[in-house]
Amino acid sequence: MRQIVLDTETTGLEVRQGHRLIEIACVEMVERRPTGRHYQTYLNPDRAIDEGARQVTGIEDEFLLDKPRFADIVDEFLAFIDGAELIIHNAAFDVGFLNAELERLGESYGRIGDRCTVLDTLAMARERYPGQRNSLDALCKRLGVDNSARDLHGGLIDAQLLAEVYLAMTSGQVVLDLGFEGAQEQGAAVTLAPLVLDRRPRVLRASEEELAAHERRLDALDKSADGTSVWRLAESPAVH
Repeated sequence: MRQIVLDTETTGLEVRQGHRLIEIACVEMVERRPTGRHYQTYLNPDRAIDEGARQVTGIEDEFLLDKPRFADIVDEFLAFIDGAELIIHNAAFDVGFLNAELERLGESYGRIGDRCTVLDTLAMARERYPGQRNSLDALCKRLGVDNSARDLHGGLIDAQLLAEVYLAMTSGQVVLDLGFEGAQEQGAAVTLAPLVLDRRPRVLRASEEELAAHERRLDALDKSADGTSVWRLAESPAVH
């Protein structure tokens, strides 16, 4: 089975406000083993980066001026992911931005779902660890994945870490040494502790539409701030 662990960085949180991709990074695994193949590119978004996104990624507008546009790399990117299962943390966010870029190029490119299946590790983590923080950093800490080299969000290092987190969540063992600069040393098996809820869930009286919109916004904030927003921290287990 061929799997691609994918991460993106963007100019802002809301694709509906015209925000664009500024980085795509992919790590390939076959039969749950890293192959050493990866795909990574920065992109010129033809618009300014929001201040919040700039602080999170460390990417400046000037750095992207000489980078390719999505139209320049779309064929090689799609060839890399074609037919694979995509493993993405908060998949709706990344897939939404990728589909928006594809739509700008015309119907002939279709959508990500036409080429790949998608596994959302955020949804997987919420099912396994309800009521807990499930950002990438939180999962690294919980599963014993060393993320000490992650000072800022970056597509390739985040994809590497997510590959380790995914393997830990699905088999109990962290597979390291992904073959890139900055990859970590051999890790140890992880034993998952049983979940203990320390408070009763709080019932929120909101419509399904309101809850869905609320979750989409919090997911986008988690993507940007690794779950450290006061809104997610204050949220009760009942919302998940």
